[in-house]
Amino acid sequence: MGMGFLGRWRARRTAAGQDGQDGQNGRADRAGRFEAADRDDGDDREAGSTGPGAEERERGMAELFAECGLLRELAWDAGVRLDDSVESLTALDQLLPRWRDDPVVSEWLGNDVGLYLGSVLHREVAGSRWRLDERERPLLVLPTGAEVDVTAVGRGWAEQGSPQLATAYLALANG
Repeated sequence: MGMGFLGRWRARRTAAGQDGQDGQNGRADRAGRFEAADRDDGDDREAGSTGPGAEERERGMAELFAECGLLRELAWDAGVRLDDSVESLTALDQLLPRWRDDPVVSEWLGNDVGLYLGSVLHREVAGSRWRLDERERPLLVLPTGAEVDVTAVGRGWAEQGSPQLATAYLALANG
C-alpha cells in the first residue's frame, strides 16, 4: 500500500509473536496483559471502583489505553499531532482512509482510534472512568452512568468513516 507506518507496525507485531490472523485476539491480549499485571484481587474489573489500588488501576488503564501505537504512527506520517484534543479528533477525521484496503489493519487501527477517542473523553469529561467488561473489552463509563464501547466506535470510523470522531466526542461529552 505504500504506507510506511503499516510496514513498521507489521514488523513490530511479527517480532512480538502476534500473527495478525484475528484482531479480536489483539484486543483481548491488550486488555488481558494489563489486567493480569495490575489486578490485585482477581474480581475488580472496574478501574473506577473503590478499594486498595483503585486509583492506581485507573491511572494504569488510562495510560495503557492512551498508547495507540498504530494510530500514533499513522498520525505522525500524516503530520497530525495527537494531543488529546477535540482538534486532533477533527484532524483524524480529515485523513484519507488508505488503511481500508487491509481488514486486519482497519480493525487494529479502529481499536486504537476508539481508545484514543476514549482517552480524549477520559481526560476532558470529569468523572469518566475506564472499566473492562466480562469479555475484557475496555468501556468508558461516563458520569451519567452510560457505558461506551469506544473500540466499536473506532472500528466503525476506521472501516466506514462513521461516526466522525469529533461528532462522536461532542455527542458523548454532552450527552
